[in-house]
Amino acid sequence: MGTMLKLTLLGVTLGFLGERIYQFTHKAGYFRELQPIDLPSCHLVKGIEYGSEDIHVLPNGLAFISSGLKYPLLKSFSPDRPGEILLVDLNEDVLHPEPLKLSKGVDVSLFNPHGLSVYIDERDSTVYLFVVNHPIPDFKSFVEIFKFDEKQKSLLHLKTIKHPLLQSVNDIVAVGPESFYATNDYYFESLPMKIVEGFLGLKLTNVVYYSPRNVREVAAGFYSGNGIAISNDKRFIYAVDLTHHTINVYEKHANWSLTFVKAIDVDTSLDNLSVDPDTGDIWTGAHPYLYKMFSYNVEDPPGSEVIRVQNIHSDHPIVTRVYVNNGSVIQGSSCALVYKKKLIIGTVFHKALYCQLE
Repeated sequence: MGTMLKLTLLGVTLGFLGERIYQFTHKAGYFRELQPIDLPSCHLVKGIEYGSEDIHVLPNGLAFISSGLKYPLLKSFSPDRPGEILLVDLNEDVLHPEPLKLSKGVDVSLFNPHGLSVYIDERDSTVYLFVVNHPIPDFKSFVEIFKFDEKQKSLLHLKTIKHPLLQSVNDIVAVGPESFYATNDYYFESLPMKIVEGFLGLKLTNVVYYSPRNVREVAAGFYSGNGIAISNDKRFIYAVDLTHHTINVYEKHANWSLTFVKAIDVDTSLDNLSVDPDTGDIWTGAHPYLYKMFSYNVEDPPGSEVIRVQNIHSDHPIVTRVYVNNGSVIQGSSCALVYKKKLIIGTVFHKALYCQLE
């Protein structure tokens, strides 16, 4: 190989690595400066100390919370404590979360809940809770389906779903008693290859539609799929690309396929999504310094950010930062939702915050 060719290849390689380092550090928030935004009345939720990664609220104000998530490279304040699903009534002035009992069918000692979603059967009002589960110690991805018993404050396990297309599930949105859309956040399953995948910025992750008779990819080209939600009129699916800083909007069709509509850049690493049942606004928790989530430092903890997107289907959606904290109050915000003018903010591994909006 000639000297000029070697130098050319070296230059191309260095140029590629330089571009990847810049993009990786930029998207991970290395160069951001946080401007704090406070809300007038906020209180930490007593009883939540080990995370509130995802939250879903029922129309009556009861909310499910996935707590105790453990995942490679992520901080855990309860490494030896199994994960759990908490129930809290958002109608109360002071919140009192309590763990739900799980029936046989799930190994409680290995339970490791991540994203969750709810489907309510209009025929008999049965509440089905879908939970992404990464049982310890393998951290593989399963989706557990439960039936909620409000009187007994328990979850009856109905089914465990696993499929090759659901190799690294992050979040789900239920669209039937046994069907859902799911985001994968990585293509590779081994930790070293996940790190390589993230650094190289490979667009290998996707959205998968699952039903017992039909499983298929319905959207592709994500750097890292994350939160997913459905519009109030059930016509659109919203899916986060975490490291691309976008909410992708898709039109949902009768055969469950999706058509890309547009992407909204929010200039931060979004996590889970929720849709305001009254206004259709999208609320989300975000990670302004994503790299701090994977290199936890108690002296410099990851901050938190709550984003609101109004008029997402218009030509000019309005993106507002509603709450921003440097980690002194709440660390690693992963979700945010509104119920009766109150905002609840969940985290990957930390606490939960409850704020009055008006």
